[in-house]
Amino acid sequence: MNYFVTGIDTDSGKTLVSAILCAATGFDYWKPVQAGFPKDSDTIKSLLPETVVHPEQYVLKTPASPHAAAKIDGVNITLASFLLPKKDGLVVEGAGGCLVPLNDTDFVVDLFPQLHAEIILVADLYLGSINHTLLSAHLLKTRGYRVKGIIFNGPSNPESERIILQHTNYKCLLRIDREKEVSAATVKKYSEQLRTSLT
Repeated sequence: MNYFVTGIDTDSGKTLVSAILCAATGFDYWKPVQAGFPKDSDTIKSLLPETVVHPEQYVLKTPASPHAAAKIDGVNITLASFLLPKKDGLVVEGAGGCLVPLNDTDFVVDLFPQLHAEIILVADLYLGSINHTLLSAHLLKTRGYRVKGIIFNGPSNPESERIILQHTNYKCLLRIDREKEVSAATVKKYSEQLRTSLT
């Protein structure tokens, strides 16, 4: 079993969710494409020193869409180049959302079939997040991808959460509050909650 963490936007909270997932499952962590610094892998290492963190497939200097950052760096990203660092027990963190372009043809969502992972969708609850979440879910459903569930991140908005769950039929795996500080203790707290939802 592997999990792929994707979000409805760039700042949805994918790295925090990935850390929580790693703590809940004991799985390794892998970020296939890193665009800009600091690296999300370094954040995982600081929060979970015992977690195995695999090297990125691509590390790009510019904090931008991977296709743009790769062009600046003179790098050609291809789907065929992405190889899982291990067969099973991996948390994979995507770059941005599902339709973030990797190159002129392929998007992050195009990685899902070859990574053999269940998808966890992270939604932060800002004004407009219902639309962005339902569009992401519609894309995943249209392609027939396996979705484990959704994690809501940030201040609770019960009405937004209700309508999203109603129209996606996704399971709510976890609700993360707006934390003043993210620490190993924060990750541990939520990992204990998430562990129950994953079973």
